[in-house]
Amino acid sequence: MLENLKKILNEDQDPKSIDKITAKLENLLMSNEDIGYIAVQKKPAVTILPDSIVVTNKRIILCKPKNLGLSMEFVDYDWDDITGSFVKEGILGADFTFTTKSDLTYTIDYLPKNQARKLYTFAKEQLEILKNPVIKEIDKEESSVSAIEFVSEDIIFKNEESEKTVLEETKSEEVFDFAEIIPVNEQIIRYEEARVDNSVDLGSERKLSELSQDELFEKLQNYKRLLDNGLILQGEYDSFKKEILTYM
Repeated sequence: MLENLKKILNEDQDPKSIDKITAKLENLLMSNEDIGYIAVQKKPAVTILPDSIVVTNKRIILCKPKNLGLSMEFVDYDWDDITGSFVKEGILGADFTFTTKSDLTYTIDYLPKNQARKLYTFAKEQLEILKNPVIKEIDKEESSVSAIEFVSEDIIFKNEESEKTVLEETKSEEVFDFAEIIPVNEQIIRYEEARVDNSVDLGSERKLSELSQDELFEKLQNYKRLLDNGLILQGEYDSFKKEILTYM
């Protein structure tokens, strides 16, 4: 007997009948389909081939032995198609009845009373779930929100770690060539001075007319470096260039 079916059995069920049913159902169950309960018919006389009813989280399955027990007929009804279930208890047992949306009514009789009650309870639970799917949707949304929050926190943590790593690398980085940094600042200062009086040399107070050809050429190169570094506009450079070339 399957270990996971022990919780389904009780003193009124025949273990051999359960084994036969589960062996047949093994290849019929869908993915994510779990057996909730199995009830076996028990008539007053000796019942060699009893009918059975299996309820899962997806459907009701009626099991009817055929050909002296050599084969089994299965008829199933999805919970979506079932409109209600009923139990009627008598002296010799109980009848479990369910109805469908197509006005079909099916009854399996001579069930032990406690089995019929468990069938009824399980059926009511499944029908209640179908009537109130909002609860399940809320659970899914809460799970999704939790997952998103977790992912967001993980991303923030990773970003913080990345920023920390960049800062540490920046702090530990050494500058070996100060000449690449200092001239830029000097050029900015000289450029501001040159904007006041573009006739003044970048390095002195001498006018353009007083500069030698080499000094004029160096001055033009300085303006070109300012243009390349984005410190002056093309129009400004052209103006400075034109003025210098008049003295060359």
